[in-house]
Amino acid sequence: MRAVLTGVAAVLSIAPLAATGESASAATPVHVYIAGDSTASTYVSSLAPRAGWGQALPVFLTSNAGVVNVAKSGASSKSFIDLGRLDHILTLIKPGDFLLISFGHNDEKIDDPTRYTEPSTTYKQYLSQYIDRSRAKGAVPVLVTPVERRHFNSAGAISPSHGAYPAAMRELAAAKGVPLIDLTASSTALWNRVGVAGTKNYFMILNSGQYPNYPNGSQDNTHFQAFGAIEIARLVATALHNQNVLPTADFQRLTDTIPTSAIVWPTTAPY
Repeated sequence: MRAVLTGVAAVLSIAPLAATGESASAATPVHVYIAGDSTASTYVSSLAPRAGWGQALPVFLTSNAGVVNVAKSGASSKSFIDLGRLDHILTLIKPGDFLLISFGHNDEKIDDPTRYTEPSTTYKQYLSQYIDRSRAKGAVPVLVTPVERRHFNSAGAISPSHGAYPAAMRELAAAKGVPLIDLTASSTALWNRVGVAGTKNYFMILNSGQYPNYPNGSQDNTHFQAFGAIEIARLVATALHNQNVLPTADFQRLTDTIPTSAIVWPTTAPY
């Protein structure tokens, strides 16, 4: 399994691709970049067992595909661009690489003008920048609807928390002919299947004293502990596989039981 690329130096040390687009050799690794928010971010060891699905995605990819996780906690589709993170990705991305684009949690924050976007207008406009600018570099953009939160109604079913954002992303994917991973739908189905009690093992629902980094416990229904990050990464990888976005040879262990020790927590923040 290819090691997680956790820093700028690691990314810059990657040898350039020998060929581009469809002419690239099957033996030439491609890179899967992730632009997203805290649900996808890579977390440091002092925050374990908290982990993002982008941090866990390398578990399901072979050495044919290396993950470069640039997801930023607290970022929206707007603020990620304003912080220069998309520009950073575009300095590194090569023809034949992939860009997973997943925002929504923070775009919803209407009281924060630095992050808020409106679903049918500015949200689509910012997402379009990721699509158009990565395509101009010869890369393949992939839209990923926001993963659902752990909010159950009185009947024990998940209550949608993302409003019109997932539908807006689906519409944009169709309009621009972009592959779409409907993580909102697949995570909702998973949470409903696992249920109110079972989902506690996926999210940062921790008892006091259970983990040294969280002596007072945690009641976080948005972010994942290692097990949850792995299972959401499995949904993303399975969708990439089933839609033939990446070749079959790029995937591994899609149906295996994965130990939480498979996740790598760096000691310092990657970006």
